[in-house]
Amino acid sequence: MKVLLLKDPKDKDSGPDPYIKELELYSLEATLIPVLSFEFLSLESLFEKLSHPECYGGLVFTSPRALEAIKICLKEISKKEAWTKSLKQMWNIKPTYVVGKATASLVEEIGLTPQGEKCGNAEKLAEYICSREKPNSSALLFPCGVLKREVLPTVLREKGIPLESLTVYQTAQHPDLQESLSSYFSQQGIPASIVFFSPSGVKFCLQHIQKLSGDVINHVKFAAIGPTTAEAMEAAGIPVSCTAGSPTPQDLAAGIHKALHPQNC
Repeated sequence: MKVLLLKDPKDKDSGPDPYIKELELYSLEATLIPVLSFEFLSLESLFEKLSHPECYGGLVFTSPRALEAIKICLKEISKKEAWTKSLKQMWNIKPTYVVGKATASLVEEIGLTPQGEKCGNAEKLAEYICSREKPNSSALLFPCGVLKREVLPTVLREKGIPLESLTVYQTAQHPDLQESLSSYFSQQGIPASIVFFSPSGVKFCLQHIQKLSGDVINHVKFAAIGPTTAEAMEAAGIPVSCTAGSPTPQDLAAGIHKALHPQNC
């Protein structure tokens, strides 16, 4: 059975994509199609703020892209030296809050120690932060995207915990998306399951998928990586057959297997 994953492939240097590997264990043949492209913004401003850890109480990351913005900054030799010599150690005294394993592993790559990765979504991370931070302490620095949800900032604001957001990337449709989807459906046919990984993915893909699937779309099991994406799918009129218990390859693969074989469960 075929599964279509609407997400970027994992960095080629780090081996096969973990979602494809995990689905293979259930004899599911998965294909990745990149949906989004990203433009990075305000990188000078980002590094300026990172250069003053004394002004902040810690860091918050809810997206791997925010870490990619930092990694782009650190490609400059002078900035990398400053980070390695002193800034990294100064930030490591403070908490670095994250959602999800992918973001946590990128935090580790730049030499910081993530906390809260098991929270799974912004709501739970906000609760976790509130349980650890005191009201009116130094602001937490939150590099984020243009389309960030307001859940985390709102919860922290209500609890009196300062958060300083900085937009460091914006999301657009991948230039090859339409062509990639057409090619997949013509060569592979209609998959048994289609997985969305973000509300933006729903926005950019749904119309093309409906057109390519025709009436057979009613037989496709649609899956979501998490509750935010599931909400976007439901709002767009897509029946959600499964939502991953946490945003991991293991939970997603188990959920899809269960949705495709309900009689075995």
